[in-house]
Formats: sequence, structure tokens, C-alpha cells
Amino acid sequence: MKKKQQKDPKDMKRGYTTGANATAATKAALLSLMLQQEVKEVKIPLPIGEVIPFQMEKVTFSTERAEASVIKDAGDDPDATHQAKIVASVTWRGEPGITIDGGVGVGRVTKPGLPVPVGEAAINPVPRKMIREAAESVLAESETQKGIQITISVPDGEEIAEKTLNARLGIIGGISILGTRGIVVPFSTAAYKASVVQAIKVAKESGCDHLFLTTGGRSEKYAMALYEGHQEEAFIEMGDFVGFALKQCKAQKITKVTLVGMMGKFSKVAQGIMMVHSKSAPVDFNFLADLAKEVGAEEGLLEEIRSANTASQVGTMMQENGYDDFFAKLCIAASRSGLAEVGGGLEIETILMTMKQEVLGRETVTCESLSK
Repeated sequence: MKKKQQKDPKDMKRGYTTGANATAATKAALLSLMLQQEVKEVKIPLPIGEVIPFQMEKVTFSTERAEASVIKDAGDDPDATHQAKIVASVTWRGEPGITIDGGVGVGRVTKPGLPVPVGEAAINPVPRKMIREAAESVLAESETQKGIQITISVPDGEEIAEKTLNARLGIIGGISILGTRGIVVPFSTAAYKASVVQAIKVAKESGCDHLFLTTGGRSEKYAMALYEGHQEEAFIEMGDFVGFALKQCKAQKITKVTLVGMMGKFSKVAQGIMMVHSKSAPVDFNFLADLAKEVGAEEGLLEEIRSANTASQVGTMMQENGYDDFFAKLCIAASRSGLAEVGGGLEIETILMTMKQEVLGRETVTCESLSK
């Protein structure tokens, strides 16, 4: 079977945000309502300055209400909302003005800390502004004195939301309508970083001063088991963005952070590498050998470490040879690197775990101990 070739990032197709799609559907529905004819293609301006055409999947209308649906195209980005149906319905109101709300499949905000007030539909400020401005531009061309009610729905939104962090953030009942630029860039880190920022803000607003930053789902489950009794909001998947997440914690005046992860990524953190994607930087095996030397490892073992293929392999070597202090030193180095990255101001604990969910090392560094 021929191996499928991966696309070069520069050749990848970009897509359009849920906010851009909701705006286009709103414009199509409102035009159909006003003209009393099916309008299936519209153009809308994006925040980045481009004007983009959108083709509706379906449009229906009566004298009082119109509805338009569009299928979101996220391009080559592995987005949970790719191919989701975004629906906008527009209904006449007796009094002037525009109201915007969420319908089926659009979540409701239940926790403070998000850019949308508690109780409102999870339609973020930029998409909300785009929808309003699109509606205003259409209404301005008519002589009507009526107002309109705009409702954005996503029929499969509740199911799609299960693949996101929405419930943790306090967005219940569906997805968020998002997008600050209107476009989705394939494999962009911006969306993930934004979710980390939101999660930290929600945790702070929920009264959490001790946060648990994990590199993935496995380490998060382990952290939750290890720190049973802490609020769910306190556990945040930072992914590869260690330095970024720590800086956001400091900005929110979090007092303590516990980092939970495995040898591969945390060996990089211990080296001072704060973006730990597999392609960001290699593990420095000479660095690991130097740590091993500090705990008394013999030269033969040090040579094996220097020629190892993975950090996990080094961890196994040290375990099998009984050098448990090695993991304590690695945790201290990781915590110290984290503190150096943010310039102090909080307490950092590092927990190093195995794939079998066992603790290899667990150490805390404070600003006071850093200066000793």
C-alpha cells in the first residue's frame, strides 16, 4: 500500500472560523427575509481585511422569518468543527434594534473568566461584532423601521462540544462561536493557546490558586487522581506550551503551579526549553548524563545515556540501576527552568510520571530556594 504523503504546511488550505460562517449565514438569512427570495451566496468582510464569498447549503424564508445554513470548512486544519452545519435564523421584531442569541448546539456560559458574561450564549466578542455589523449593513440599505432577532444554532454542537474543553470552561450545551481573524490557519497554535488562556482565567475566577498544568490527557488524569479533591477547573492541558502557560499563570497571580508529565517533554523543560513539541528541539543526552553523574552513575552507564535514543530510555536505565535521585534532580531542574522563564513570583512543583502512571520524581522549587 502506497504511503500517503503529508502536505507541506505552506501548501495547506486555510479555512474559516465558526464566527465567519455564522456571519455569512446571518447575512444570507436577512437578505432572503428582506427580498423574499432565496439568497444562497453572500460576501462578508473578515477582520483581516479580506472579503470572502460563502455558499449556503440551504435557505428557507417566510414573511416573518428566514433561515440559512452553511457548512463550515476548516481547510486542512484538524478542527473539531470542520464540516459542522452553522445555522442563522432571522426574525422580525416590532421595535428597532438587533438582538443576537444562541440556539440549539451553541453553549451557554456558566462560569466567570470568559470574554462572554455568565448566562449569555457563547458567541465571542469578535464574531458577535461581525454578525451585528453584517446585519446593520443590510438593514441600512432598506427603509424598514423594524428590528431583528438573530439566533445562531449548530445542530450537532452538543456532540461536537464533547471533543473540546468547553465543559471544563463552563460552556454548557454546545460549542462556542469563535474567531478573531475570520480564518483558520492549518495547525495554528493560536487557537490552542487561546484555550489555555481561557482555562487559566476560568480557574482563577473559580477561586483556584494552585493549578495543575499537564502535557496531555494521560498526565491530566493522573494529576486528578493524585490531587483528588481539587476543583476540576484547576487541571489544565497546556500541551507543549510550558513557558506560555506558566507566564499566563503568573499574569493571573496564581500562587502555585504543578507540572505533570513524562520524561521526554520534561527532560527538555529541565534543559530550559519551554516549547516541548517533538520538533522544537532535541533532548540533550549530555545534559541527562551530567545529571546522572551527579547522583553517582558510573562511566559505562553515562556512555549508554549519551548514546540513548529517547529520554524514556534513559529513565528506564536509571530506574533499573536504582538511581532514584536522578529523577529528583530532573524535577528540580525543570521547576528551576520554569521559575527562570517567568522571573519568579510563584511556586513550581514538577511531577515526573511513567506511562504506567507511577511517580518517578516529585520536587518543588520556590523563589526562596532558587536563590540559595
